[in-house]
Amino acid sequence: MLIRRRIRRTVIAALAVTAVLALGACESASESDDSAPKAGGSSGPAIVAPGKPGEPAKRVSPEEAARLMPDEKPNGADFRYVQMMIEHHRQAITMTALAPQRAGSPQVKNVAARIAAAQGPEIGAMQGWLKNNGGARPLSGHDHHTMPGMATEAQLAELRAAKGKAFDELFLKLMVVHHEGAVTMAAEALSQGNNVLVEEMANDVIAQQTAEIDRMRSL
Repeated sequence: MLIRRRIRRTVIAALAVTAVLALGACESASESDDSAPKAGGSSGPAIVAPGKPGEPAKRVSPEEAARLMPDEKPNGADFRYVQMMIEHHRQAITMTALAPQRAGSPQVKNVAARIAAAQGPEIGAMQGWLKNNGGARPLSGHDHHTMPGMATEAQLAELRAAKGKAFDELFLKLMVVHHEGAVTMAAEALSQGNNVLVEEMANDVIAQQTAEIDRMRSL
């Protein structure tokens, strides 16, 4: 699935570049000879579209090039991921907000601060994506209790009551599981979603939170 998405991006980039080059060539030709015929009978310049592996490139009209562009329209998996990840991140921020007053280790406080600094803007980005794509959709059969890695109310209550070393140990334990759940959700979005922006957000979550898991396990 990831290979297919990389190929899709390559096709988009190639079409965009060749369209610019073809347009420039067309404009140059028109300056020297206003009677130069339009390629393929189209009203615009011809575009060189890359072929499939082992196949040569071919010249297509702008209309044909538009049809070759992949459909990036968000699907249900994209909306599900974004809406659920917003709630997932919010719980992480709730947990990190306890660290300044309750953590005993400076390293744990620093980890909590980094998590909060990263996930706050990510929530804003995901909310912006939802707004740009028509708003939230009903998610039948899904709530925060079914999301992987979410702490229970009892675990959160225990964390709020802990202090010092006890807080540090429980915080790291819960947050590692929380991050692992986020990575699982992001991997599902990559395999089931269709929108390139959601793909980029999911890849960022996997890269960032995998690194943070390793960091927390070393403390």
